[in-house]
Amino acid sequence: RVIDRKKETDISTYPPDLIRNFSIIAHIDHGKSTLADRLLELTGVISKTGKNKQVLDKLKVERERGITVKAQSASMFYEYNGKKYLMNLIDTPGHVDFSYEVSRSLAACQGTILLVDAAQGIQAQTVANFYLAFGEGLAVVPMLNKVDLPTAEPERAAQQIEGTFEIDASKILHMSAKTGLGVDAVLPSVIENMPPPLGSIDQPFKALLFDTWYDKYVGVVCLMAIKDGSIKKGDRIVSTHSKQKYEVTEVGIMHPEPSPTTSLQVGQVGYITCNMKSVSEAHVGDTFYRDKHPVEALPGFVPAKSMVFAGVFPIDADEFARLDESIQKLTLNDSSVSVHKETSAALGQGWRLGFLGTLHMDVFRQRLEEEYDASILITAPTVPYQIKYRDGTTRFIRTPADFPDIHTMQDNVESTMEPFVLATMIFPERYLGQMLELCTLHRGEIQNHVYIDEARVLLKCRLPMAEIVSDFFDKLKSKSQGFASFDYEESGYEASDLVKMEVLLNNEAVDALAS
Repeated sequence: RVIDRKKETDISTYPPDLIRNFSIIAHIDHGKSTLADRLLELTGVISKTGKNKQVLDKLKVERERGITVKAQSASMFYEYNGKKYLMNLIDTPGHVDFSYEVSRSLAACQGTILLVDAAQGIQAQTVANFYLAFGEGLAVVPMLNKVDLPTAEPERAAQQIEGTFEIDASKILHMSAKTGLGVDAVLPSVIENMPPPLGSIDQPFKALLFDTWYDKYVGVVCLMAIKDGSIKKGDRIVSTHSKQKYEVTEVGIMHPEPSPTTSLQVGQVGYITCNMKSVSEAHVGDTFYRDKHPVEALPGFVPAKSMVFAGVFPIDADEFARLDESIQKLTLNDSSVSVHKETSAALGQGWRLGFLGTLHMDVFRQRLEEEYDASILITAPTVPYQIKYRDGTTRFIRTPADFPDIHTMQDNVESTMEPFVLATMIFPERYLGQMLELCTLHRGEIQNHVYIDEARVLLKCRLPMAEIVSDFFDKLKSKSQGFASFDYEESGYEASDLVKMEVLLNNEAVDALAS
């Protein structure tokens, strides 16, 4: 039964045992955002017009590409067995390039729905996201989506889940998020199988900042998970990271748009505005506490490691200051991007930006152009190399301009090293030969391959990162006719024979064209 939300501006009546904080994780295109739409309709947050398509995908780039790139949260009120529950849902991206969004979102949850497409079965990012949630100690509730499709094989997909993750197949919910079939059993399953948040209302206020964005009217908006105590408008809070003090001007929940509430209490997830005007003051993973009541800082997040670097330059040099401000605001909303200023003789002042992958880079470029009306040049992507000198020191090379000249290489350099990744590929058994050949052609080293059922293979392979940033993914999809899924993780550095290639114009080297 759905509760009238207009009467629910005071959410202090929801103690931790009546709260469930959960996320939805899955491989790309397995129906996470569609399931979120149905749950929001079911609880009356949005009306059932039939026109709701990926309501939580708010960015223009998400709408155009049909993918989720930014984790979004929404609070819902739901009545079950005579009790009113506050359900906080976080919809997460499915692509490997946005896994940092997933890991941050999981820190604000106690459980997660692992969604698997009944037609596709387990895919690479399904495995990666499961182990992310498992590593955080979250309760994982598996569900099969798209069971209404003619090509769906729910029994086979359920056996894959049981065989790969050791989860009892009889406990897996079957549903179709698009038609609504079986969706009414999702929230009861979440309440029954996921634990409530821990913490006490009597303890001093403590909150984890897990997401931020910039609003031109109120400044920086902070999305926080309240771990202990409570917070209301007028309270003074302090950042553990910077020791800066702020006065809270508004608290509320995402419903799915910001909706003010009288307070936020232990176990709840909501937003706080506190006159934070500079984007540099907000640090994702920071712990906040009440003024004069310091608490022990929460573990926070391991910073994202950039895998791909590219130079970004304004087309018009006069736009440098405006573009600098735009990049600051956008990195506030996407904290996995690393930013370093750089100067090119050919292109002038610019930045060397670090991304988690080439899709991440492309989406960031598109967001800069669409949301901030920026006109930019972006150089070819490179990966960070390592130079080991004879005196024992090492140096990271993020741009071709940093690479030592030929005399330094001969006299002082002991070895050059390049980054490797451990790739996981899942594909139908009939493509095994082509996949092994593809890995070998890209200097890959086959680790092992196992059959996850009678028709699908999981292949692990070590590859140089430089091979992946070019056209590896396109070749993978074409050789497997679109059936292969791909995921990777960092796997250290190895010695490699590297040289710098320069492009000369009128016998002058152009640094922006070097690689």
